[in-house]
Amino acid sequence: MASSSTRVRRYHVFPSFHGPDVRRKFLSHLHKLFASKGVTVFKDQEIVRGQTIGPELQQAIRESRISIVVLSRNYASSSWCLDELVEILKCKDAWGQMVMTIFYDVDPSDVRIQIGDFGRAFEKTCEGKNEEEKQRWSAALTYVSNIAGEHSLTWEDEAKMIEKIAADVANKVNVIPSLDFEGMVGMEARLKKVNSYLHGEYNEVKMIGIQGPAGIGKTTIARALFNQISADFELKCFIDLKESYMSDCIDVKLCLQSQLLSKILNQKDVKINHLGAIKEWLQDQRVLIILDDVDDLAQLDALAKEPCWFGLGSRIVVTTEDRKILKAHWVNDIYHVGYPSEEEALEILCLSAFQKSSPRDGFEELAKKISKICGYLPLGLHVVGSSLRGESRHEWEHQLSKLENSLDRKIEDVLKVGYEKLLKKEKSLFLHIAFFFNNEAIDHVTTMLAESNLDFRNGLKTLADKSLVRISTTGWIQMHRLLQQLGRQLVQQQSDDPGKRQFLVDAQDIRDALVNETGTGSVVGISFDMSKIRGEFFISGRAFEGMPSLRFLRIYRTYFGKYATLDMSEDIRYLPCLRLLHWDSYPSKRLPLTFRPECLIELRMKFSKLEKLWVGIQPLSNLKKINLGYSKRLKEIPNLSKATNLETLALTYCTSLVELPSSIWNLHKLKELKMSDCRKLRLVPINVNLESLKEVDKSNSSRFVSAPPSVSMNIKYLNVGNTKMEEVDPSIVERLPHLKWLRLGGRNVNRITHVPESVRHLNLSSSLIEMIPYCVIGLPQLESLFVYNCRQLVSLEGLPLSLKYIDASNCVSLERVCFSFNYLITHFMLRNCSNLDEESRRVIIQQRGYNNVWLPGRELPAEFNHKATGNSIRIPMVVDGEGAFSAYSGFKACLVLPPAKKYVLLVITCRIRTKAGVFIKELKWNSVNYFHYQTKHLFICGGNLLDVTTREILLEFSCSDNHKIIAYGVRILNEEEESSTISNDGNVGSCDYHANGDEDYKSEATQVSQFENTKGGEYTCCWSWLKNIWSGEVNDMV
Repeated sequence: MASSSTRVRRYHVFPSFHGPDVRRKFLSHLHKLFASKGVTVFKDQEIVRGQTIGPELQQAIRESRISIVVLSRNYASSSWCLDELVEILKCKDAWGQMVMTIFYDVDPSDVRIQIGDFGRAFEKTCEGKNEEEKQRWSAALTYVSNIAGEHSLTWEDEAKMIEKIAADVANKVNVIPSLDFEGMVGMEARLKKVNSYLHGEYNEVKMIGIQGPAGIGKTTIARALFNQISADFELKCFIDLKESYMSDCIDVKLCLQSQLLSKILNQKDVKINHLGAIKEWLQDQRVLIILDDVDDLAQLDALAKEPCWFGLGSRIVVTTEDRKILKAHWVNDIYHVGYPSEEEALEILCLSAFQKSSPRDGFEELAKKISKICGYLPLGLHVVGSSLRGESRHEWEHQLSKLENSLDRKIEDVLKVGYEKLLKKEKSLFLHIAFFFNNEAIDHVTTMLAESNLDFRNGLKTLADKSLVRISTTGWIQMHRLLQQLGRQLVQQQSDDPGKRQFLVDAQDIRDALVNETGTGSVVGISFDMSKIRGEFFISGRAFEGMPSLRFLRIYRTYFGKYATLDMSEDIRYLPCLRLLHWDSYPSKRLPLTFRPECLIELRMKFSKLEKLWVGIQPLSNLKKINLGYSKRLKEIPNLSKATNLETLALTYCTSLVELPSSIWNLHKLKELKMSDCRKLRLVPINVNLESLKEVDKSNSSRFVSAPPSVSMNIKYLNVGNTKMEEVDPSIVERLPHLKWLRLGGRNVNRITHVPESVRHLNLSSSLIEMIPYCVIGLPQLESLFVYNCRQLVSLEGLPLSLKYIDASNCVSLERVCFSFNYLITHFMLRNCSNLDEESRRVIIQQRGYNNVWLPGRELPAEFNHKATGNSIRIPMVVDGEGAFSAYSGFKACLVLPPAKKYVLLVITCRIRTKAGVFIKELKWNSVNYFHYQTKHLFICGGNLLDVTTREILLEFSCSDNHKIIAYGVRILNEEEESSTISNDGNVGSCDYHANGDEDYKSEATQVSQFENTKGGEYTCCWSWLKNIWSGEVNDMV
């Protein structure tokens, strides 16, 4: 049976009836009720009836969702009616059309066997007809008489019967989705959620809200909801308030009430003269009212002030961007419209661009990039997709480049409405967040803006209520990318002269303003990404003198490689009173003598040429963070005794630093102290038992021989790897009850006897151990173990059951790996472990739960029974009784990869398609860290398949940087294996590079990945995964 959804449906109902019996009374009343419920009915008044039904009538039957057969006393007296009935039943068989019956003043049994008055009329019609036609009519009557329907002879009140029929039809019509909303991705799930708030079974008046940012689809959901449930209400209306002017003026409120009453009562220009009119008209009526795009509480007060204005069972739905309006009106049931998933967003874009749910061949990556750049906002996806319909790849690439720096006008017009309604201070806060504080912690931004007049806390609440920002559950501010772009465009419109704008972010504009010294007192913030331009340029010492209002200065790079070099023709003479000073690769030996750091909250000057910061003791009570990492010429740190609120001091790779001021040990709010690779640093022998201290990194410090006798009991992260310390003093271990991350590795470590039981992540890399220490085997909470470059390690046995991640790469002596099948290790790195025995290899390959496994190997294991050497593999297997992959079908895959002579971070992608080539899903895995290997290696991964009703799927594997895949195999998992396999639904261990290029600018969801090139070593780690792969600096991977 073909699906009815593939046919054009112009009518809800096609009625088949004998006119003289029912047209003037019964049918006319039924038509009236249908009209009130929005049910469209085919009407045949203009069709000239002949001996047989014509093509126009046949088409009307086929284009109707429901056929209603009104079987009356004289129905069978018309060959026309009988032919209609035969055609109706043909449509039912062919396309599943719904058929309803009404027995009007006739008994169903008379119809079934054609007796009584009904039978006599039928016999008269059959006179002169051939036997085949008689049998066709008789069979149709018999069939339709067995369809249960309303029987007028059993009803005492015909009006009530008509009401029930109309309601039943309306309900059936609305079970079938309207064509207007076919193809709306995710609509069914959203409507289901909204309906759960409506509580249709309850008889009280119910008011709910649909809330979310501009362009998210609130109006679309509301219209689909109206289409779905409006037939249940005799009185209903959908009021669009987008263009409504609002004030507390009575005339404006009367105008709104008149508009609503005119629409809901279907009367033109209802005149009212007092604000109680809606209650007066509707308090006894069950109504459905949708108020779309409410942006003022006065609108709700005018149109739906109290529940008692409406009759029992009424439903009022309000859509708005402003959550505060709903709360102020005591609307407690609010459906917040979230962003679609990555897969849904791609489908929305493709439906607009290609008019199908998946990308055209060759457009897959472009479609994903554009979907991401639109921030998965439905409005943006639809507008951009529609504009690219029918365009070439070249045009798509051109638009992608354009979208990275500008908004489509249609999108800008929609997003700008919310901004324009903000107060002046709220607009300023919006711009501050768009330029500097997106994906930042609320507490951090509160401190940064403490001395501004922006009323940050109340302003942020307003922005969140109006859906212009989102506050995460962990207290981070998140602004949608398109709103952020809107903010930047608004600032560009402030002046044609960049130096007169409030914020500067365009790299070319900033370079020109600094070189030409055109900055003015208007400039509050500069965010200069040096990666965006090329070449060397010079600025004078007076470059910032014209910008006394500058508070936030950020000069950075998002990636390493070719980028602009900023140099100075003379030492800088002036910096304003900054709250943020972030200047990577600062070109001078010290900060200007005139610089006053008393307002400074954050000082970040990595890779600088600084030798010292300033002279003497400065007032630093606002300073919270110092990061001078990789400033290799830095020789001294100033006295920090006045930095009483300092929380972080990062001095990584300050290789010329000789000593720390004793004042740091009196900083009782210090939480993080990072001194790795400070090879000349002489540690002052004093008590470091700062209660606030939670993270200490002293790795790669050649002068560090032993831990101090007294340490903070609150330390959670301790890194003493690659030092001269041979073991951790047991007495110190006992005083670290909260330690979670511990790194002890290094060439001097040959035995480990004590590790705190609280440790979850342990790094013993580059140590001289030959087997896993007994104290490690007993750790009850250990989740990750790093033993890479332990070149004397022979066996991995007796590992804790809690382990999920092991990295034993470059353990060239490793022979044995032994663990039970109760382990659920998801990541197992055994790169360059070429001495593994066959039994260990078998155990590793057959282990359950893998998402990411690497080990040497030349051939595919036999258990991967679907094998290929080309770009894709077809799998014809079935895994359920119905011959289709179930929603829980899992698979394991094994790839043979060629040697990697240089350091690589590989990303392996698997695209799953149907036999016909329809895109279903994409999975990704990566190598977690940078590495190289001299022989062929196996990569083993796994994942879930979606609910696919197909007997064959196509898997396409590819590798980043055109890295070759020699061969690969796949195995579909059985039910037992699936239940114990931790599946990968994509992006496990993935590295997402952050827009601002620094690991401290991060959101709760996307930890920043910043790989920093340094010399030496053969195993370079990516710093975004598992506490930066446990601080594994390049130089200790030898």
